[in-house]
Amino acid sequence: MAQQSSSPLIEAIGRRVYYGWVMVGMGFVGMFASGVGQSFTVSVFVNPIIDDLGISRTSISSAYTLGTLTAAFGLTYLGRLIDRIGQRAMLVAVAFLLGVSAMLFSTVGNLVALYAAFTAVRIFGQGAMMLTSTNLVSQWFVRRRGFALSLTNLGFAVASAIIPPAVQLLSNQQGWRIAWIWLGLATWVLVIPSALLLVRNRPEALGLMPDGAGGATAQADVPPDEDGSWTVREALRTRQFWIMAVSIAIPSMLITGMVFHQISYLRGMGLSAQAAANVFTVTAVSMVAFGLVFGYLLDRYQTQRVVALGMLCMTASMYTMLAADTPLLAALYGVVFGTAIGAMMMMGSYVWPRYFGRQHLGGVQGVAATITITGASLGPLPFGLAFDLLGGYGEAVLLLSLLPLLAAIAVWLTPPPLKPALRP
Repeated sequence: MAQQSSSPLIEAIGRRVYYGWVMVGMGFVGMFASGVGQSFTVSVFVNPIIDDLGISRTSISSAYTLGTLTAAFGLTYLGRLIDRIGQRAMLVAVAFLLGVSAMLFSTVGNLVALYAAFTAVRIFGQGAMMLTSTNLVSQWFVRRRGFALSLTNLGFAVASAIIPPAVQLLSNQQGWRIAWIWLGLATWVLVIPSALLLVRNRPEALGLMPDGAGGATAQADVPPDEDGSWTVREALRTRQFWIMAVSIAIPSMLITGMVFHQISYLRGMGLSAQAAANVFTVTAVSMVAFGLVFGYLLDRYQTQRVVALGMLCMTASMYTMLAADTPLLAALYGVVFGTAIGAMMMMGSYVWPRYFGRQHLGGVQGVAATITITGASLGPLPFGLAFDLLGGYGEAVLLLSLLPLLAAIAVWLTPPPLKPALRP
């Protein structure tokens, strides 16, 4: 990766604050911009697209699932590309392509074009934009990486609160196709100029070290080779990678399925439509608060212990879901569910640099993201099958709650990886 030059603006900022915090701000911007390809934005367009194209709900759901799966398998390559060209160039390229994809979405006229549009916004929005943003921040922090990433992930929460109502307003006033054009333009304006002006790939490019100091850390499970000497091939040969990747994919699958069916489930438990919708607000607030808590914990305690705790939160959220038959109990479910989501977002971005270093981080994250998003794409299926075959969701919730519990046990019992040359 080529050495990057400084600038008067960067030097002026660097005299006042460690420049890595500016990268946290850029990570926040990237996570916010990823909202263009997230489910909470796409869901606003589902009914208008069905009405406009004259397709069934099953057809649009199938196109979305297939598009998400297709996008997932592109992330392995995109992760390696980050390692080759750097986060700055990648942010600019992804923002440009995400903007183009959003604007082309406005032209879809049939199911095949819709599948292609879903694939594009998912791979560049949900996939590459999130991957690049967390990769950038991970390069600049070691000892305070958990806290830095928790601030970065706030961009996702803010996007989930701001983008859907804004898009709904645009769609109501100007039509859903024009709304997609505005999303594309906003992505360009928000990300491209700031990335070109401010982003530097690594602290070493400015003569700095991670965290603004010597980069040394007292964490027992940080690899001694924090320069990133684990290659992708080496990482994939460890059982730790596969245990963590599958374990993180499990809550991703369950969260997607629970969100997709949540309104239907809570209505079936006797709640009103408004009470069921209010749970999303409770979940969002809890996700923000406990994402920061898990960032704090990851900076101070053994990684596998904190990840196991996050898995237990996922199981607990499913048990509270089973009991959510009043507005108060539904709110409690929203708090625990938000905690699980906040933990999952931290785990998905934190584990890989902590275990495998920084140099080949994009490639490692890319493979892990493929597994995670594949799991997410399958999430609604078991809940839907349970409803169709058994007349309700309860059996699926109870049975699936065992998966994160088993994952917590596996993660707890698995120590961090140690390179062969460093083993006693």
